[in-house]
Amino acid sequence: METGFADFEDSHGHYTGYSGVDEDDYSCSIYTEEDAYESIFFTINQYHRLKNISLAPLDYGENEEKRIGLKICKQYYKKGTTFSSNESLTIDSDVEIGCVHLDLQALLNGPEDWKQLPFFKLEFYRLLQVEISFHLKGIDLQAIQSRELPDCYVFRNKITFDNKAHSGKIKIYFDSDANIEECRALNISGSIQKNTQYVLLFDASVIAICLASLILCTRSIVLALRLRKRLENFFLEKYKRRVCDVDQWEFISGWYVLVIISDLMTIIGSILKMEITVKNLTNYDLCSILLGTSTLFVWIGVIRYLGYFQAYNVLILTMQASLPKVLRFCACAGMIYLGYTFCGWIVLGPYHEKFENLNLVSECLFSLVNGDDMFATFAQIQQKSILVWLFSRLYLYSFISLFIYMILSLFIALITDSYDTIKKYQQNGFPETDLQEFLKGYCIKEYEKDTITFQTQVGCQRKGSDDDLMLIN
Repeated sequence: METGFADFEDSHGHYTGYSGVDEDDYSCSIYTEEDAYESIFFTINQYHRLKNISLAPLDYGENEEKRIGLKICKQYYKKGTTFSSNESLTIDSDVEIGCVHLDLQALLNGPEDWKQLPFFKLEFYRLLQVEISFHLKGIDLQAIQSRELPDCYVFRNKITFDNKAHSGKIKIYFDSDANIEECRALNISGSIQKNTQYVLLFDASVIAICLASLILCTRSIVLALRLRKRLENFFLEKYKRRVCDVDQWEFISGWYVLVIISDLMTIIGSILKMEITVKNLTNYDLCSILLGTSTLFVWIGVIRYLGYFQAYNVLILTMQASLPKVLRFCACAGMIYLGYTFCGWIVLGPYHEKFENLNLVSECLFSLVNGDDMFATFAQIQQKSILVWLFSRLYLYSFISLFIYMILSLFIALITDSYDTIKKYQQNGFPETDLQEFLKGYCIKEYEKDTITFQTQVGCQRKGSDDDLMLIN
């Protein structure tokens, strides 16, 4: 939603061309005091004329102080004098902040009144920045076309004139943060309310189904834990030893745990969605994260049913077999990766925009591991220092060679080895664990017991007539 502050206009009616994107950091620049004053006054005038120039359904909003209007603050050094002739400088580095609030009544007096305020007499040699903040509110009527209740927004806007560098150039930043809030006194006629009830009914049925699934899966986990406890006590009494960890984990179904987590997320997300539908809550982010993650877990759970087919079961078994080795390998490789991350940030940070902070360095190196953006990373290194330029070549070549040709190949080899092992097990049989041997022996004993019982019953029937004996034979 456009707020009407996308351009800055000078006194002659010409736009300075602020599009939100500059060559480096989403800003535009001004170079004279006249341009600075005109940009500040233009912003104030545009705010005053908002309802006459904006096509969007916007209105003035209250700020954190429950006031409507513009809040203009300037930061500047406490005192200072400069003498360019003898290159001397006297300045107090303590920073002072002064603010003024222009409400709608003050803006009605005309530009000639508020332009003459002493606050706007700027001393640029000690000025750090000027910050203009204001709130706007609007409503999204597009949702009505989808037969939904509209959303109300509050735009927290801030325009910053940054002069901290004191380089003869002031950068102007425009930042707008839109938050959804509850609409008050909505009076909308039509079929929207009826459709909303259908959506709420569907959400309620989803919650009921997930709640039943959650209870059943939790019950299965509890019964499995009780059975494991009985097995541990049996092994201690009969064999005088503990059950190994692998056999203990056989009682905990990872699929049931995945379903429980997915059901919990779906239930909480659906409750939030119902509250958002009736406009009692506006936390879209948390709701989307819960529902999106639960959907991911549901589709992962579908793999369980493919495991009943031997051809598809190879993937699941390979992942289970290779996971411990892959985690240990990643822990070792991660130490090397962190070393390269800190090294690149410390050395190349001042010379390359992709190494300015740890987050950017990590993303850049991860892209290099996947073979992405290699030439641009090499080419953008500034050649201000020959020593740093040579180090950057050694740094990038060694990282790419180490991770792509060695570490990544070893990573794939671990998974391939697990795959080959699983294929051999499928052909020759899987090795039996203590639990499987115990169950196998138990089943044989039960079979022999049932056979003896059956033979005993048959023997009792042989005491009848000879016709019965011939019939049984």
